[in-house]
Amino acid sequence: MNNKITYHKVGDYYLPNLYLEKDEYEKDYQIGKYGHLRLEYLKTHKKVEYTIMFMDKTLRKHIVDTDKQAKERFETLMAQMLEKNPIDETLKNTDTLKWVGLMNNYKHTVEEIIFKELIYI
Repeated sequence: MNNKITYHKVGDYYLPNLYLEKDEYEKDYQIGKYGHLRLEYLKTHKKVEYTIMFMDKTLRKHIVDTDKQAKERFETLMAQMLEKNPIDETLKNTDTLKWVGLMNNYKHTVEEIIFKELIYI
């Protein structure tokens, strides 16, 4: 590790070249929709928390974990929704638009729960 500080000139001033180390937490994981929504929420509404996590190198871990939890929660809630309010599979073939409408309704309901529990808190 190089501890030497280098500088660059801006106008009449010399500013240090400061760089953060790259966060390697699950570097192969592709952050999905819910992780990006959480990141955007932190950037716009929770700037102090965002900055602290960024500086502590815990931001990526938080985003990846939130994305994974949200995906798992989505699958669980959709299964519960379909268990309590089953949709006849023949409807998919006979009235596709109605089937798509019902599935979209379930999806939006489940996502509202996820948003309130994990994303916008």
